[in-house]
Amino acid sequence: MTNAPHPFGTLLRQWRQRRRLSQLDLALEAEVSQRHLSFVESGRARPSREMVLRLAERLSVPLRDRNLLLLAAGHAPAYGERALDDAALGPAMEAVRLILASHEPWPALAVDRHWRLIAANRLATRMMEGVAPALLAPPVNVLRLSLHPEGLAPRIVNLRAWKTHLLDRLRHDAEISADPALLALAEELAGYPAGGDPPPGRAERERGMIATPLRLRGPGGELSLLSATTVFGTATEVALAELTLETFFPADGETAAALRAMAASA
Repeated sequence: MTNAPHPFGTLLRQWRQRRRLSQLDLALEAEVSQRHLSFVESGRARPSREMVLRLAERLSVPLRDRNLLLLAAGHAPAYGERALDDAALGPAMEAVRLILASHEPWPALAVDRHWRLIAANRLATRMMEGVAPALLAPPVNVLRLSLHPEGLAPRIVNLRAWKTHLLDRLRHDAEISADPALLALAEELAGYPAGGDPPPGRAERERGMIATPLRLRGPGGELSLLSATTVFGTATEVALAELTLETFFPADGETAAALRAMAASA
């Protein structure tokens, strides 16, 4: 990465507007004068490295885009962009594998910013059995795998509610990150059929953002799973900051017993 696509002021204004903040709002948040911020956005003033990082922090800009802001302002990137298989990230990736393995007998997996599968434990791998081989060809996108008609979708009992939950989350991620790939993925997934249960109402959708279960038909009966998300909160490497661990827990005793039986036979 050697060049930013736009001048710093343009990028800053885009992020500020994306966060629905006025110049005065951001100036107060960053403890700078609105006049100086106006000069920075118009290109009449060049921000220091510290100012760029302070503004990016107040705007919750992802690390990848903070590097672009720094470059646009004429400064070197602050955050490394190593691949996940780089030796320097070895301890962190070992921690990921340990978390996934120790989460058994419940399913767990790790995905990158585009929901591509990085790693999965044995129970998550078992849940993927029976889907179309093309969907398991690397790189595996777990959202496509979940909602595609040849993926897990035919086995999801509450497909419409689960699809609504995933799309709401995906669109939220796309909005806060301004990532066109996430927007394209959301459009693709929205076109997949979602039969079964009726569309959830507004109240149910709001509840679903925190507790929509995944109800999945399995060989031993229906599984009801609740999901939780874990991230590296202090990451200073771009790829590590974009890594998410998706862990699932049984929502009832029957599911817990079924998962333990699956783990024993894996």
